[in-house]
Amino acid sequence: MLSPTKSNFGNRVPKQVQRCLPLYIALVIFLVLITNLDLITPGTSHAKREIRKTKPGPGVSEAEPMEFPKKIWQTWKVDALAFEERDLSRARTWTAKNPGFRYEVLTDNNDMYYVEHHFGPQGINRPDIVEMYRSLSARIIKADLLRYLVMYVEGGVYADIDVENLKPIERWIPKRFEESDLDIVIGIEVDQPEFADHPILGQKSKSFCQWTFMCKPGNPLMLRLVDGILDWLNGIAEKEGKPISEITLDFDEVLTGTGPSAFTLATLAEMSQREGKTIGWGTFHNLDEAVLVSGILVLNVEAFAAGQGHSDSGNHNSRFALVKHRYHASGWPSSHPRHTHPAYGEVEKCNWNAECVAMWDVNTAAYEKLSEEDKAKMIEIKKANDILEKEKSDQESRFLEMLEKQEAEKPKFDAGPQLPGHEEEQSPLQAVDPKPLNAAPIAAPPLPEAAFAALLPAEVVGGKPEDAGLAAPMQEPMGPMGLGLVGPAVLEG
Repeated sequence: MLSPTKSNFGNRVPKQVQRCLPLYIALVIFLVLITNLDLITPGTSHAKREIRKTKPGPGVSEAEPMEFPKKIWQTWKVDALAFEERDLSRARTWTAKNPGFRYEVLTDNNDMYYVEHHFGPQGINRPDIVEMYRSLSARIIKADLLRYLVMYVEGGVYADIDVENLKPIERWIPKRFEESDLDIVIGIEVDQPEFADHPILGQKSKSFCQWTFMCKPGNPLMLRLVDGILDWLNGIAEKEGKPISEITLDFDEVLTGTGPSAFTLATLAEMSQREGKTIGWGTFHNLDEAVLVSGILVLNVEAFAAGQGHSDSGNHNSRFALVKHRYHASGWPSSHPRHTHPAYGEVEKCNWNAECVAMWDVNTAAYEKLSEEDKAKMIEIKKANDILEKEKSDQESRFLEMLEKQEAEKPKFDAGPQLPGHEEEQSPLQAVDPKPLNAAPIAAPPLPEAAFAALLPAEVVGGKPEDAGLAAPMQEPMGPMGLGLVGPAVLEG
């Protein structure tokens, strides 16, 4: 007959340990829960994974990289072997100053393959992205979208084809910051918040630069941008009742849909989500030195957008200036019309000059009170001035091209070691005095004096327009913001 076996567990384990055993088990369970809290609780660290809901594709690692990839990306119509001399000279600045970096150009011939490979079934598997990119016909929209896709998949440095590298990429991050703490480096383009309420300039008055930035792969900000662009384009197509390939977009729609405005709004939204509070433009207004917000390093305006003639952007001789934007590839506005007054043109040509913008506002309002005959006269004067301004602009462009050609043909020699602080010597292009090119500014046509009768105070009725404090909106040829510049800004960027 079998008898019950007596357990020896109680004899082997001291009674004190037996009494504490439940406590030990509870402690182990608690530690397991704590170490995996981000997997079961929607916290800050989980927020990054929450945005990337698709599996990682080629080039996107689950592990967050400690360093920025040593890759330089540009996109253009043709590959680097077919570059014009102008574009080739810009590209060489990137490879010359960053010999340890890989340089790659995506073109109109291979961009679709790149998107299909990385976002198709064998990659991240986002057929909506592939189909949207395939359907797009607007070059600037594809160019904006492609840079975000590339930076999400592979990371590195993106630069427009007309951007020249001034300082090595390894010097872009101030020494007080750890590269492992950053996942994107951006700069300010426009910092003119005083125009925030202007009906035309408002949405462009506060923006980060996206013609050059540095990013680690898998950054959720890039995917936030891409998803926002897809939603926006689908909304435009639905509103117009057309397929994506046939939609029409004006200048401001491009800026707000895929360009700097879209980039800025997405960045502020990403910052706000990571910080758990609203991050507004005030954090970056009048920024003197770089500031870090939840992994997003924002450099001051001189870094990527020096020499604009606005936003206190200084010039390219600044120690903060990292690149030089030449603007010669900014011809896309010709395909996407912006608001242009028939007699006073584009307010953007004021280049954020407050007095000029105020005059433009007053004069365009007064224009509406003119007779049709006077309006017609002003339009004809405007057309004549446009011809003169174009001739002047073409002359400036030829002069600049001549200087650049001379600079490129100069023999290169090794000057030996340089004194500290003198590594970046001023080139002949940077030393050009812009004044001779602007000795004869083209003024916009003044309104006929009769148009001001209703605006003048009673004591000056019958006087001249200047008696009312009104004048031609553009006494100097100032350049459009962030685009092809006229006058002094041409030589700076």
